[in-house]
Amino acid sequence: MRLLPNLLTVSRLLMAPLVALSILGGAYGQALVWLFAAGITDSLDGWLARRFGWSTRFGELLDPVADKVLLVTVYVSMGIAGLVPQWLVWVVVGRDVSMLGFAGFALLWTKQRQFTPSPWGKLSTLIQIATGMFAIGSRAFGGAFLGSIAYAMVFVTAAATAWSGIDYGLRAARTFRQEKVD
Repeated sequence: MRLLPNLLTVSRLLMAPLVALSILGGAYGQALVWLFAAGITDSLDGWLARRFGWSTRFGELLDPVADKVLLVTVYVSMGIAGLVPQWLVWVVVGRDVSMLGFAGFALLWTKQRQFTPSPWGKLSTLIQIATGMFAIGSRAFGGAFLGSIAYAMVFVTAAATAWSGIDYGLRAARTFRQEKVD
């Protein structure tokens, strides 16, 4: 049972191309189901690991990678399909590339080996998934109501993503400063 959270994380990685292929193929109902399932695994894997003490170093490393692979894949696909504006795709991808750069720099130049997710990062991930659900849902089911929510969520997503990126940058700067002092 200890491996269950890791299996859920791996399943999220495997769902990323399925969501993308569904979006790009115009199978929006199918894409919605895949994205919903991936979102559930994102919540469930961490909860199981914490609740039952099933946390592993592999899972701690793989979970944020799975999140980034899923969300970058989904947002690039939604951008190509015209479900979200291109500038939002750049915000999401830019934040994740920056975070990977910070982590790589830290691994090379500091003793930092723990990269704990921030509450802002978790909130941003949740909002990005919700926005994807609304954007895809508006195509799957049509209607101005879902489209209006998706449109509004684009700006919420941009703000949450940008703020979480700034927060991670500030946390990285503090870590680098502390390393210099120590």
